[in-house]
Amino acid sequence: MQKTDDKKLLIAALIDIDGLDKEELASYIMLPPDTSMGDYALPCFRLAKILRKSPQAIAEELKESILARDNPFSAVEAVNGYLNFKFDRTQAAGKLLAEVLEKGPEYGSSAEGEGKTVCIDYSSINIAKPFHIGHLSSTVIGAALYRMYLKRGYKPVGINHLGDWGTQFGKLIVAYKKWGSDEAIEKDGVMALTKIYVRFHEEAETHPELEEEARRWFKRIEDGDAEATRLYNLFKEKTLEEVGKVYARLGISFDSYNGEAFYNDKMAPILERLEAQNLITVSDGAKIVDLKEWGMSPCLLVKADGATLYATRDLAAAFYRKKTYDFFKSLYVVAYQQNLHFKQLFKVIELMGESWYKDMVHVPFGMVSLEDGTMSTRKGKVVWLKDVLDRAVEKAGEIIKEKNENLSDAAAVAEQVGVGSVVFFALSNNRIKDIVFSYDRVLNFDGETAPYVQYTNARAQSVLRKAGGIGSLKGAPLTKEELSALSGREGEELVSLLARFGETVSEALSKYEPSVVTRYIIDVARSFNRYYLAHRILNAPEGERRARLQLVYATHVVLKEGLRLIGVAAPEEM
Repeated sequence: MQKTDDKKLLIAALIDIDGLDKEELASYIMLPPDTSMGDYALPCFRLAKILRKSPQAIAEELKESILARDNPFSAVEAVNGYLNFKFDRTQAAGKLLAEVLEKGPEYGSSAEGEGKTVCIDYSSINIAKPFHIGHLSSTVIGAALYRMYLKRGYKPVGINHLGDWGTQFGKLIVAYKKWGSDEAIEKDGVMALTKIYVRFHEEAETHPELEEEARRWFKRIEDGDAEATRLYNLFKEKTLEEVGKVYARLGISFDSYNGEAFYNDKMAPILERLEAQNLITVSDGAKIVDLKEWGMSPCLLVKADGATLYATRDLAAAFYRKKTYDFFKSLYVVAYQQNLHFKQLFKVIELMGESWYKDMVHVPFGMVSLEDGTMSTRKGKVVWLKDVLDRAVEKAGEIIKEKNENLSDAAAVAEQVGVGSVVFFALSNNRIKDIVFSYDRVLNFDGETAPYVQYTNARAQSVLRKAGGIGSLKGAPLTKEELSALSGREGEELVSLLARFGETVSEALSKYEPSVVTRYIIDVARSFNRYYLAHRILNAPEGERRARLQLVYATHVVLKEGLRLIGVAAPEEM
């Protein structure tokens, strides 16, 4: 049974308190940090001021009141100002297993987001620049949120807001004319573009006239010059072709690739409206929106030379997305260095009188680096994401060969484990934290890693295969006697965790935090392994075997689906 149903039962069992209705009480309910404490807890500390009693006294009184009436709990306990609730575990286990058996991978899905569109701006790679490890967090966080919104009934729209405009394209054309060729680009793709881009900046240090030449070429792109447009399109085509291979390995696709260039003809109406609303101020020839009243520096929209900026395009993009998708929410999965930019953007939209500014959310994240340092495209010091994935797959292959040299299709499993390890690592910590990537850590089969969860799922699948597959689990509903085989700490803990799946996905979405699901499936894997070691399954007595096998199946469903949501494959064997 999904925990949301349990919560409804809990709310129904609560009594009305003067000055506080049941819905408000329900908002205080939380999940205990340890399932042994209960299925739910009601902290009574915020009730102390209303009721003018200590939290401990309030918890005791509520407990007595609930126990005096019919209720669905096996236990209600008052502990240090908390009221802890435990449901009848046997009954809960029966409902859970029946639901998972019926729904399979659809377990944990809901219609809570029906009719609501969520735009997610993520990855946003730059044309003609390498898809490096710095893009990893935005890419996998956005993709995970996309899958989770879909799981809970929303309509997500994945947007790759390409960095496909700006003077860097003029620089690239100058570099191409001097040191590049179509043949080199055809052969080496973005690698060739990066090489000449780096050389441009090296040469420009002693030949500053190159910068002016680059500006002239970019003006020719803006004016639709045939040669400039041909080269611009060539750079874009080769970049998308190359990054498409990385996206395919990550299992990621987008609904829109509309980048900066797309909004060139959509900025003027926004600027005209800002002028008409007297929100534009001219400062040293530049057009700004003055935000000092709100403690922010000015939002620069048009430079003195007439050039537009990121903020101008992002304003145009925000209005385009609202008009096109009528979004319920619009998320920007962009590094925390852009905090001020998004505060300014949202404030300008608010000042324009649009109430939907409240539905726009910056989802910031920390930086990813390797153990040997940081990166700079201009200086040529970059770590390509493709190379990181390749190396992780290679190391995974070595470990798999050592552990199971007879594994069939070992190369495919190494790809799933290696790529999955990189993704899992990026999503295993709170997104705001800076993380240092280590191959040894991410490929550890015993730690809080993808291989650990993948191996646990493979173990569950192995048990099910030996039992004859899922077909052998079906039949009449489990009896109370059969369900009693799941009693005991290990079984009850695992049942309680599995019942939280759907609610955990919703919690991850409410916090825009995929790591909530990542940590959850680690907990499920650990709990299952404890159960697996403590109880007989395949050779269990006939009256216990079916219930235990159904619990194994439920674990497999949650682990595989949880891994899928964060973008990690689940090999059948390892």
